[in-house]
Amino acid sequence: MLVPGAVLLAAVLVAPPAAIEAVPQGGAPRLDEVARALAGAIDIHVHSLPDSAERSVDGFEAAVMARAHGMRGLVLKNHYDPTGGLAFMVRRQVPGVEVFGGVDLNLTMGGMNPSAVEHMAQVSGGYGRLVWMSTFDAENQVRFSKENRPFVSVSRNGALLQATKDVIGVIAKHSLVLATGHVSPEEGLLLLREGQKQGVQHMVVTHAMNTPVSMTVAQMQEAAKLGALIEFVGGTPVGPAAATRFDSFADAIRKVGPAACILASDLGQKTNPLPADGFAAFILALKSRGFSDQDLDRMSKQNPATLLGLR
Repeated sequence: MLVPGAVLLAAVLVAPPAAIEAVPQGGAPRLDEVARALAGAIDIHVHSLPDSAERSVDGFEAAVMARAHGMRGLVLKNHYDPTGGLAFMVRRQVPGVEVFGGVDLNLTMGGMNPSAVEHMAQVSGGYGRLVWMSTFDAENQVRFSKENRPFVSVSRNGALLQATKDVIGVIAKHSLVLATGHVSPEEGLLLLREGQKQGVQHMVVTHAMNTPVSMTVAQMQEAAKLGALIEFVGGTPVGPAAATRFDSFADAIRKVGPAACILASDLGQKTNPLPADGFAAFILALKSRGFSDQDLDRMSKQNPATLLGLR
């Protein structure tokens, strides 16, 4: 099924992003500023339909919007289903944008299941690229949320489980991306050390400052030394909490260094701004906090391209 292109594309091309609290001077950003921010950008964290949760866009619509804004690509994420096949279909219907997917090793995928990763690597096109080491079902997430239910463990008594090491081995074998997911900071560093040991070339700390991950600057710096990129996700730029959140992100990015950081939206939720609009708002919010175009391009264009194995 194709998106209703005429209506959707027209809306994308003529409508500026919603006014945002995070860029206070002058109200909403100008269209030329948005175009500059998104031209060639890659968003590695986009939620879309089909899903068991409500989303604002499906995978096709997300790609059409990205292309209309001049973006280079995006990664479609689903907490419970692999999205490499979805990326393959979207690419066939929306040429001109690099679309990737991945697999999130939650309970629906069997947890730390190397067979699930191996299968994703063999799906048509090879566009399944990221492997999240469990998110909503991660032990750290379940304990943080004070839920009484099954969870996915990556470690026990300070050491990675053999199944976790086996998953990392498959990631290395197929040159995939190790994404730490919602594990604890200590577990994230264990994953990165094992990734480095097994020769994984592409690693990212999933929204390092967001709960339940909540890495310290020192932990982010250590992760960067292990070869990982540190992901900062804008989320919704609307509301009084956005400015405070972006201030803390800006401070951490300066301490870690833009060369080791990656920006993403983590949008697609039904009640939040559309992914491309929110991504632009995040980039421009950081620009208003003193980051140069060169640094912003490094974090939103060059680093994600490197992570995904693009030239």
